[in-house]
Amino acid sequence: MKRALLLAFVAIVLIAAAGAAIGLRTGSGKTSKEVSLTVTRDFGAMPIDEPETGLRVEQDDTVMRLLQGHYDVATRYGGGFVQEIDGLAGGREAGRRVDWFYYVNGVEATTGAAARRVVPGDRIWWDRHEWEAAMRIPAVVGSFPEPFLAGAEGRRIPVKLVCVGDVERSCDEVETRLGEAGATGLARSTIQQGPGEGVVRVLVGPWSAVRGDPVARTLEEGPAASGVFARFDSAGRRLALLDPAGKADQTLAAGAGLVAATAREGQRPTWLVTGTDGAGVAAAAAALQEDRLSNRFALAIADGEGIGLPTSDVVAEP
Repeated sequence: MKRALLLAFVAIVLIAAAGAAIGLRTGSGKTSKEVSLTVTRDFGAMPIDEPETGLRVEQDDTVMRLLQGHYDVATRYGGGFVQEIDGLAGGREAGRRVDWFYYVNGVEATTGAAARRVVPGDRIWWDRHEWEAAMRIPAVVGSFPEPFLAGAEGRRIPVKLVCVGDVERSCDEVETRLGEAGATGLARSTIQQGPGEGVVRVLVGPWSAVRGDPVARTLEEGPAASGVFARFDSAGRRLALLDPAGKADQTLAAGAGLVAATAREGQRPTWLVTGTDGAGVAAAAAALQEDRLSNRFALAIADGEGIGLPTSDVVAEP
């Protein structure tokens, strides 16, 4: 009898383990419980240190506590906001205002780090940058596959993939890449609707079609409106890449692509996989990869090469 019970118990354990493995392979909703912490400067152009990955957190851990556990941190306003990390402080640099900002799963935080709880799966990213051209950068692409995997505060966010224009092949690629990244609850549509509070939208198409969306169209108003340091002309045939001051650094034409994210206050992010034409959209869709988007606020693509935005002459240390 004891031997039979033991064999039955072993069988149950093996079945459960196999089921878990299948679930992980099929993207059935399981997410990593590990947390990562990245600290950079100048819009991700230069890492302060190697990212901390595989971190485990306690139930009451906050973003501030996590940061203080790995870096020397000076705070202000009663300890709720970060002033300095490893000797690099906010204030003024070259006559411009700079500060520390943090993002959780690619979304700019709206509360102080001491008040933001960390949950398993979160990707925390601190960056020190100037903010006169854009007081808010509501969403970034550099934490991909977030926000499609862990989502927000431990809850998955439904994803709506909106394909506009003759971009079926590129839309198929985006859908595949999102699925491989672990996105679940993905719905595909050709109808542009306003953003919903509980949905992350991914708009795929040439800018001439994508600009019909009012959230996307804020890019034409510059980074102060969208938080994205790139601007299409109204015809969608030219893409200006902007420097940290919001000034055009270079302009791309045929075949140029862009992967960017923005958001309206109180709404989930809207991701843009777009370009000056079909070739540009295809280039943007192909760039939807973790290694290409890592630590990028947004990414332009020209001749197959990625250009981090805003443009910068800062060279990351090897």
